[in-house]
Amino acid sequence: MNFRIASKPLNFSLFCFSAMLVLFSCSSCAKKSAFLTSSVVPAARGDVQVTKDNNKNYVVKLDIVNLAEPARLQPPKLLYVVWMVTDQGLTRNIGQINSASRAFSEKLKADFQSSSAYKPVKIFITAEDDANVQYPNSTVVLATSNF
Repeated sequence: MNFRIASKPLNFSLFCFSAMLVLFSCSSCAKKSAFLTSSVVPAARGDVQVTKDNNKNYVVKLDIVNLAEPARLQPPKLLYVVWMVTDQGLTRNIGQINSASRAFSEKLKADFQSSSAYKPVKIFITAEDDANVQYPNSTVVLATSNF
C-alpha cells in the first residue's frame, strides 16, 4: 500500500492538526475508575479520577452521590476517611470527606480532592470516628478495583 499526502495545503494542515490532537489527548489522559457497588451503602455511586499535576504529583478527585451520613450507618460513625493503596503496596490516609451539612447536600452528594507523590492503584473509603487514623480499622464503605 502506498500512502500519499495530498498536495493541497489544506488537506496537509488538517492531517497535521488531527495527528497533533491525537498525540495531545493521549498525553493528558486521566485514569478514571468507578466505585464498586457497596453492601454497606448500596445506593452510593461515584468515581475516582487520577491525574498528574505540574509537579508530577498524583491528584485524586472523588465525586460521590447518595452517600449516607456516617451517623446513619450501623454502627454509627463520625466521618468518612479516604484511603489510597500505592503502587508500593502502602495504604495511606489521604483525607476525610467532611460530614458537615455544607459538605453533604440534600442530595447526599460529596466531592473530595487530594494530592500525593505516591502513585495510587486503588482508592477506598471507610467510616471512622477519628480523621487521623493511621490504619483503616472499620468497614469499607466504597472501593474501586485496582487501576
